[in-house]
Amino acid sequence: MAEVAVPPVLELQGVCKSFNIGRPNQTEVLHDIDLVLQRGEFCAVMGPSGSGKSTLLNIVGLLDRPTRGQLRVGGAETTTLDDETLTHLRGHSIGFVFQYHYLISAFTALENVMMPLLGAAGFPNEAMQRRAAELIESVQLTPWRDQPAAQLSGGQQQRVALARALAMKPALLLADEPTGNLDSVSADAVFNLIRQINRSEGTSVLFVTHNPELARRCDRIIRVVDGRIVAGASAALNSQP
Repeated sequence: MAEVAVPPVLELQGVCKSFNIGRPNQTEVLHDIDLVLQRGEFCAVMGPSGSGKSTLLNIVGLLDRPTRGQLRVGGAETTTLDDETLTHLRGHSIGFVFQYHYLISAFTALENVMMPLLGAAGFPNEAMQRRAAELIESVQLTPWRDQPAAQLSGGQQQRVALARALAMKPALLLADEPTGNLDSVSADAVFNLIRQINRSEGTSVLFVTHNPELARRCDRIIRVVDGRIVAGASAALNSQP
């Protein structure tokens, strides 16, 4: 029996994004973006401030809609979906880690990781607690699982945020400058954890960073300049562990 082809985790074709449509100050900030991310790929996204990286990530993360073009997540065309379907797809297929952790400071590390699971099921149960505990262990925070987030260090908080992003077993992880507020040791530890999860779980990663050393450790670099992906800039690099 012939194998069924597995679609890329992410496909953008001719994606554009404009703001203030129909007004004198209408501006197009993304221009004809073509991008394919295969399952298990770990890609850095780099570019100067104002180049369109955040807008691109918002569209990929289904937080915003393109003005035109096609966006497929796991082979599913998303541009015609209603908001409720988009919300469900985003919650089950995409994880987010940002520069700021956005944890609930009074909740423990374990409770923070449980939040996406609780949102999906509506009530806590033992399976949720086991899943959250496994994720806390995977980011090496078991001794601190019952500590309120406010009492954790910056690096620990970001690791909790990473565990939370993985709670729903997303096929795609979007990491927007997740190490930007961390010292070099903590930044390296968070990056290594994301890389480890990418390799062990096959989770695809788009990793936005200004750090060229971290970018070189990804499978390839996607450079965004003036709202366009620079031709030839996605070449594979020599990966470091």
